[in-house]
Amino acid sequence: MPDPHLDCLDGARVLVTGGGGLVGSRIVRLLAGVGAEPVVLDRMDAYPYPVRDLFGLSETDMVLGDVRDAATVRTLTTDADYVIHAAAYADVAACTRRPEVAFAANVAGTQTVLQEVLAAPAVRRLVFISSASVYGDPARAGGAAEFTEDQPTHPISVYANSKLWGEHQVRLMLTGAATEYTVLRYFSVYGDPQVPKPGSHSWMVACLAMRAHLGMPLQLNGGGHQVRDMVHVDDIARATVLALIAERAASETINVGSGIATSVRQIAERVATHYPSAQLIDTPRPEGDPLGGYASTTRSQDLLGWQPRITVDDGIDRYVNWLQATPEAIPPWLGAGTVADVA
Repeated sequence: MPDPHLDCLDGARVLVTGGGGLVGSRIVRLLAGVGAEPVVLDRMDAYPYPVRDLFGLSETDMVLGDVRDAATVRTLTTDADYVIHAAAYADVAACTRRPEVAFAANVAGTQTVLQEVLAAPAVRRLVFISSASVYGDPARAGGAAEFTEDQPTHPISVYANSKLWGEHQVRLMLTGAATEYTVLRYFSVYGDPQVPKPGSHSWMVACLAMRAHLGMPLQLNGGGHQVRDMVHVDDIARATVLALIAERAASETINVGSGIATSVRQIAERVATHYPSAQLIDTPRPEGDPLGGYASTTRSQDLLGWQPRITVDDGIDRYVNWLQATPEAIPPWLGAGTVADVA
């Protein structure tokens, strides 16, 4: 159930860039559920048609367009009360392969949104969606690293670098402006109807579950000892909407994570409880694959009044149950043997 104090968004017009994806569509559905008027700006090219249909946006006010198109963004921000800027080239591996595309979407696109938000007369707050990847892979004395919002950032990927630039630019342009801002650093998002992309090394719950469903071995790079802070997409959406209205979140950077380190092997083992014949095999850890860590959650609890409601075990069970009921969601390339690395 939505948080009762989100009722203050009743009637508010909220522009959600990138609202056609997994996270964006969940945000849009939550906004609509509390009486807000979400408007989506999305190129709708990140997922193939069969996957897009799973996101349930058929009745949403949808604008097919690019965040780099200043005229379109200007039109949509003119009467917006809030903006959630989630549009991005968000596949880490794809950003590495095509840095020019990452620059166009994540840097040029963000700059266009910021310029138009500054010029918009009514936008109260912009929530910028960043990533825990900005922390990099810091050395640790032993065990998993805790990532705190004030620690130095050391991005080790094109994607992370573009997100960190976005954070800096949001602060530079909106500090002291009439429009407030909040920066959210998402940790590892999962949940149905997430579908992996070829050549990606993320979306581990989806990839492992689909491989198990197809009777394929569950590959654990580096033995699966890397850790991730897993956050269900429903919890991510709730934190994001809360960030629109939480007074103390203005001008803040906030982790959105569970505060729990979960190893890739633990995820695979949970998936395997649904598929007793599943085989776990160890494979070499790719160069640059971060050992990972978990979020400090003090700010998300204090400033947003938020903490996740869905445990990793429950979230994985939900995903597998959805997959077993919707096996047609498995992309043909996965069954054909083109395997995504699981990080």
